Formats: sequence, structure tokens, C-alpha cells
Amino acid sequence: MLPSYLTMAAILFCIGLYGALVKRNAVIVLLSVELMLSGVNLNLIAFSKYGVVPSLTGQVFSLFTITVAAAEAAVGVAILIALFRARGTVNVDEYDEMRR
Repeated sequence: MLPSYLTMAAILFCIGLYGALVKRNAVIVLLSVELMLSGVNLNLIAFSKYGVVPSLTGQVFSLFTITVAAAEAAVGVAILIALFRARGTVNVDEYDEMRR
């Protein structure tokens, strides 16, 4: 059972990494980071359940990472809205200066 969870987590992480490195839209980049964090959470929960000493430690860490991901998404979307109002675009390639 553990290898199937780890394979699924690796697939999620790789899809998120591809989206974060290749896509130009900042919203897609934020969604890709969330996919990567979901892959990490799946690893934490799988090792928590099927590890050498099963315990709730991985599940607790997973809750913390979900909380951090929610805060990251809220702050990221707020920054994107401010950048869109200032520049009129959400392409990552356009954000090469701090001020305009």
C-alpha cells in the first residue's frame, strides 16, 4: 500500500513543479505550489500510517502544512490582485521591477 501512496504523491509533486517552473500565469503558479504541498501532505500521512512506528505525528504536521498553505494562498492572491491593479497583467514575465 505504501508504494502506491508515494507514487501518487510523486506524481502530484511533479505536476506542481512543472506548473511552477513552466507556466507564465501567476494564478497557475500559485495553484502549482498548492499541488506540491498536497503531494507533501500525502507523503506525511502515508508515512504516518504505514511507517515503522505508526503514529499521529505525520497527520499533525499535515494539518500544520494545510494551515500554512491556506495562509500562503490568501496572501498570494492579495498580492496578485494588487499587482494586477497596478500593472494590468498577471503574467510572471512582466514583473521584473519593484516599482514602475
